Amino acid sequence: MYISQLSVTAFRNYAQADVTLQPGVTVFVGANGQGKTNLLEALEYLSTLNSHRVAVTAPLVLNGENQALIRAKVVAGVADPRTLLLELELNPGAANRARLNRVPTQPKQLPAALRTVLFTPDDLAIVKGAPGERRDFIDTLVSTRWPRFIGVRSDLAKVLKQRNALLKQVAHAGGRLDETSTVTLEVWDERLVGFAAELIAARITTLRDLAPHLSAAYASIAPTAEHASAEYVPTAPPAPEADPTTPATWANALTKALAAKRSEELRAGVTLLGPHRDDILLQIGDFQAKGYASHGESWSLALALKLAAYQLLRADGIAAVLLLDDVFAELDEQRRARLAANIADAEQVLITAAVDDDVPKVLQGTRLQVVAGSVTPTTE
Repeated sequence: MYISQLSVTAFRNYAQADVTLQPGVTVFVGANGQGKTNLLEALEYLSTLNSHRVAVTAPLVLNGENQALIRAKVVAGVADPRTLLLELELNPGAANRARLNRVPTQPKQLPAALRTVLFTPDDLAIVKGAPGERRDFIDTLVSTRWPRFIGVRSDLAKVLKQRNALLKQVAHAGGRLDETSTVTLEVWDERLVGFAAELIAARITTLRDLAPHLSAAYASIAPTAEHASAEYVPTAPPAPEADPTTPATWANALTKALAAKRSEELRAGVTLLGPHRDDILLQIGDFQAKGYASHGESWSLALALKLAAYQLLRADGIAAVLLLDDVFAELDEQRRARLAANIADAEQVLITAAVDDDVPKVLQGTRLQVVAGSVTPTTE
């Protein structure tokens, strides 16, 4: 899979840009603030319906405009010329609209047609940051493997919002349920358990599938006797003998845990357990990476996680497009070389860099200059 054409209209600092792309490596070169990252962000949004930089669509739209448009032509592969045209219209304050081969469709249908793995300097937060950073990492990978989970995650977020609103209302009333609120809470419990059980089982399945790729990727970036690993840490653990990769296991565990936490939740006015509060324990050797790993070890682990995600997708038969946003500037020469060696054979890699020399020479390819929202071939 590779992108042959990217067009953006009224997106970030671009009034209009049309970029022709080829398989292999393309490097967008330009000073900071010129719009390099915005191009990768457009592709990220098209493929995940999310941005790693903002939580709402309004900042994505050019100042003074009411909507933005992202369009990409995706080719199945070098040996497979089948092409899909993906279009996404961003409408702050209203529903986004999508088209696939010019036919209107639901936005959630687009991620199945374009898969990406994004590396950014912010990836360090997966290792050193709050649990939400690790949840976002695994959920993005789950949704890239199985795009239907974009809908599951959205439904879960809506249920949590409604359930928390009810719990807050009950807490303000003294923490006592009446007949109506009891029935309503039971409905939200059932829906929460259903969506949560699906997501947790998919997270754990993905972590297990990721394990050998993570070990290999960490060894390739930071050759050492230490082993990198990732373990799921749930707020509602199941029975030890239960299969953690099945939704039924988690439905049972969550149902029991919610019942046990009922009085505490009614006092707190918030949902106290579930996938929105779970964590992933990242370890290097026998030590937890957060709090123990050095800066270099943390960077190596963050890179290994993203490389492992890419390799897992390849093992699934998914040829994801690699997006590297100013990553090489953050790395020492040794880690630059090792990262480059790991991705040199990818079908398509799109890189941003303020300085072209930051990109290892092994990643030869097209260079495009980005200046103030304008993209042109370099003169070199």
